[in-house]
Amino acid sequence: METQLRVERLLSRYVVCIDDDALESWPEFFVAEGCRYEIITRENVERGMPLALVFCNSQGMLVDRIVSLREANIYPQRWYRHIVSNVLIQEVTADHLAVQSHYVVLQTRRNGQTSIFSTGKYRDRIVLCNGEFKFAEKCVVADTHSIDTLLVAPI
Repeated sequence: METQLRVERLLSRYVVCIDDDALESWPEFFVAEGCRYEIITRENVERGMPLALVFCNSQGMLVDRIVSLREANIYPQRWYRHIVSNVLIQEVTADHLAVQSHYVVLQTRRNGQTSIFSTGKYRDRIVLCNGEFKFAEKCVVADTHSIDTLLVAPI
């Protein structure tokens, strides 16, 4: 039970970081060396096509993504709200946990309109790093193959 609670806490802290727009802290949820973050459509996964919408294979790439979001690109302001459920530890090995969970991301625009931005599942490989759980891999499998607005913030 303690492991389940620690995993759920990691996921909760992860989505709060995004929802509260504390994105400069987002890369810290990943291991420093050799992490992987990708957003891929369910359709591509089912067809065995590895093409991802977003692919980062280092913590430096995660940092660059946030720096670009903050400094290089201009986007209309939006607020996100994540709902994470069905957190299931699928595998426990000596060096990692394989975890799957479901997510829904709601997006509210400046005009107050709220809509479903993305739904899908997280497939995570979580490791213990200096006594703290971190993501070695986070694969976001989006149910839909199109996103109606720019994919700005992490999912």
